[in-house]
Amino acid sequence: MESLNITHGSVSINETLVQHSQTNTFETAIALPIFMFTGGAIGNIIAIIVLSVSRQERKSSAFYTLVCGLAVTDLLGTCLASPLTIANYMDKTVLTVQHVCEFHSFLLLFFGLTGLSIICTMAAERYMAICCPYTYQRWGVDRRFAQKFLFYIYICNIFFCCLPMMGMSKSELQPSGTWCFIDWGTEGHVAAAYTVLYGSVSLLLILGTILLNLAVCGALLLMRQKTVQRPVTRASVRDRWRALSSAAETQMMAVLVMTSAVVLACSAPLVVRVFANCFILNNDPNADLAAIRIAAVNPILDPWIYILLRRSLFRKVLKLTRQQHSQYFIPNITNESVLSFNREGQP
Repeated sequence: MESLNITHGSVSINETLVQHSQTNTFETAIALPIFMFTGGAIGNIIAIIVLSVSRQERKSSAFYTLVCGLAVTDLLGTCLASPLTIANYMDKTVLTVQHVCEFHSFLLLFFGLTGLSIICTMAAERYMAICCPYTYQRWGVDRRFAQKFLFYIYICNIFFCCLPMMGMSKSELQPSGTWCFIDWGTEGHVAAAYTVLYGSVSLLLILGTILLNLAVCGALLLMRQKTVQRPVTRASVRDRWRALSSAAETQMMAVLVMTSAVVLACSAPLVVRVFANCFILNNDPNADLAAIRIAAVNPILDPWIYILLRRSLFRKVLKLTRQQHSQYFIPNITNESVLSFNREGQP
């Protein structure tokens, strides 16, 4: 009897340890989506507030309208998709309902493609403003123009990402059981064509953003080089330095380059997995899960670019840059003249 009691006691202890281990595993697993939801929601709300309290001339520009549109898109994506993921962690049957699974798949498709579309539009706006200024003015690219373009982006992407629910493809629960996406390994020709089309559109947006950013950066460097090589006169120093170090232009390019890098780095793995599952038939659920989690990090990182790269920070950076490089641009001017120039040239 004693040995029997010891056996029952050990079984009871083992069951307790197993339950405790399962509880810890569950808490660790659900902590990640909760953290991502909280970080994305709070960050984007702060970013929208920061953008809303900016100066009137910035709020009326097309570029910052697109930036605000990207922040709102990230916030909507976080607030709509994350609760379903958290609910599925608490109840494994949530995403097994086909309509819920299709809606979750639509959210991931739509917000992933919309983010790429907006960042590519931001790059195109900067390219037109710097490389094609006459066309930029003739088209009247302003806040209202950007708002209309955002509306078109939303309408087109909603229609495109609704095609799987219309029968062109099929959404299914992925092997990890935590997210739904299109059946990218299907043998159906129509469904496979949609998968390839989605991956191709995403890839074109990524390549377009990269090429436009390179073109804008190259044009700015060329303009800077031509400006520096002109003869320097005391009367033109201040105007030329303002042209070379405009706080608004510098900030826009910094926001664009940093945001593009984050969006492309977070979106590229999922695009790679789309083509890998479609053409190579490389069924790797862990790689698919890692790709969608990397994509989910994007709405968390984006808003902090807008928050950290705000105008006041650039004023301080440009002030320090002017003080350090004033001798390079005007070597024949005395220190007193340089200091006077710096005081007059502050934005």
